[in-house]
Amino acid sequence: MIQSEETDVVVLGGGAAGLMCAAVAGARGRRVRVLEGSRRCGKKILMSGGGRCNFTNIHSTPANFLSANPHFCKSALARYTPADFLALVQAHAVPYHEKERGQLFCDDSSKRIVNLLLDECAAAGVEVNVRTPVESVARNGDGFVVTTAAGAVHAEAVVVASGGLSIPKMGATGIGYDIARAFGLPVRATRAALVPFTLDGRPRDAFGELSGIGIDVEAVCNEAVFDAGLLFTHRGLSGPAMLQVSSYWQPGDTVTVDLFAGADVDAWLAERRAARPDARLVNVLAERLPRRLAGCLCDDLGAESLGNPRLRQLDDTKRTALAERLSAWPFVPAGTEGYRTAEVTLGGVDTAALSSATMAARAVPGLYFIGEVVDVTGHLGGHNFQWAWASAQAAGAVA
Repeated sequence: MIQSEETDVVVLGGGAAGLMCAAVAGARGRRVRVLEGSRRCGKKILMSGGGRCNFTNIHSTPANFLSANPHFCKSALARYTPADFLALVQAHAVPYHEKERGQLFCDDSSKRIVNLLLDECAAAGVEVNVRTPVESVARNGDGFVVTTAAGAVHAEAVVVASGGLSIPKMGATGIGYDIARAFGLPVRATRAALVPFTLDGRPRDAFGELSGIGIDVEAVCNEAVFDAGLLFTHRGLSGPAMLQVSSYWQPGDTVTVDLFAGADVDAWLAERRAARPDARLVNVLAERLPRRLAGCLCDDLGAESLGNPRLRQLDDTKRTALAERLSAWPFVPAGTEGYRTAEVTLGGVDTAALSSATMAARAVPGLYFIGEVVDVTGHLGGHNFQWAWASAQAAGAVA
């Protein structure tokens, strides 16, 4: 039970950003209390990366982030780099490995990162309270009063690290946005990001039969281009390529997918036509694509089907048109799976109201916003964790 107590800094949220910030502030000699609403800290860390936590990306730069102000994240990211967090991982003897494209994962379990953060907090004298959801934050003289069901805490500074709306089963709420609005700070519209697409009608019926099949593709949406994996699901399209472009997609937009991932399809079809003129298209496509996908493209999409001619029936014009279709297959998603499966939330507390150096609210001395609650959203692959570490370091160094 928290009675009416006083401390220097209250951190709202026991996730990646919150624990990191608390440890940094505590190491400066500040009295710090973390308030976490769920029964344990770091729940999203634990489920991330398939349970192994993609805790950063060694190639992370500001170009890997979306924001209404793309320059905002530069200061924090420059002052706390992937190498800095990696040094902390190594100091705690956490075994890790690099996967493709600079992604760093724990060798065994995401628990290693949660324990690292909790150990850092313990060493800094941070008090962590779980099962303590925050009800409100208000001004109290020169400081703040944070009200919870267990009592009130008075503090000189409050750091909001409550995350976004993604994965509500993990306890996600909009409390961080509510606090910002209560203090008159602007909040940009939020939506699910890094999230699978859903399809409707004939495409859903046809591609739903391919559930579980994955291929490497190049996906494009609104000038954003990602080469990565595509996974067919019973509801639509997932996999890294789709999650990446979902952050750039708006309802009604078309997503185009190069099913051959940048290969010269026209030249390949010309070569196959010369070598196998009597072969059916489905059999030739099955040389490069999963057979079930080849069959779906040829026969199962109704008016959108490619048909199944023999290659000798494809003159140069038809062959080139076919190659262009395979290199830029258009999808118009019906929507996304929403916050239920989204890895992050796009939008949030407007960076125009915050200091890029400290994450402090310009108009409210002592109030800070860090991590996912801010309008800074990273690409897939460890970048959102790097933003959590960097923004937490920026606030923890001064709060």
